[in-house]
Amino acid sequence: MGECADGSSAGLITDHGVQFTADKFGAWCRRRGIQQRFGAIGKYGSLAVIERFIKSMKNECTRPLPVVPLASVAFGRELDHYAAWYNAERPHSRFGAPTPDEVYFGSFPACRRPRFEPRTHWPRRSPCAGPHALVRGRPGAVVELHVTYHAGRKHLPVVSLKRVA
Repeated sequence: MGECADGSSAGLITDHGVQFTADKFGAWCRRRGIQQRFGAIGKYGSLAVIERFIKSMKNECTRPLPVVPLASVAFGRELDHYAAWYNAERPHSRFGAPTPDEVYFGSFPACRRPRFEPRTHWPRRSPCAGPHALVRGRPGAVVELHVTYHAGRKHLPVVSLKRVA
C-alpha cells in the first residue's frame, strides 16, 4: 500500500473488532506505512459499502463453490476471478446500475444502451424498470439468451441477448 496516487499515505478503515485493535495489527500497519482508521462506533453505514461487498463476495464467490480452495494461491485466484467479474459484469445499484468498471473508466453504461423489448405492447410509461433505456428496433423482438461463465466458473455468469428474428 504505502502511498496513494495523490501522495498521501495509504489508509485502512476497519471496525473495532479484536483482530483490528490488537497491538500486532497496529504494528503491522505502521511497518507498512498504513494509517489505520476506525469506522464510527454505532453509526449505521459507516462501513456499509465494504461490508456489503464482503457479503456479496461470500454469497456469490465462496458459498457457491463445491470446495473452497484452502491453498492461498488457489484461493487468491478465485478471489481474482470474482473481482474481475464483479467489476466488469455485475451491475451495481450503488452507482445507478452501471458496473464499477464503467464508472471507473468513464465508459457509457450498458444499462443505458438501447435494449431489446420482447413485449409487443409494453407499457412505455411504466416506472418499474430503471434505469430507463431506449428500445432498439421495434417492440416484440424475439431474443435468444446466451449465458457464458467468467473463467469457466459456473457461479460467475455473463448474460447477453441476441435478436433471432
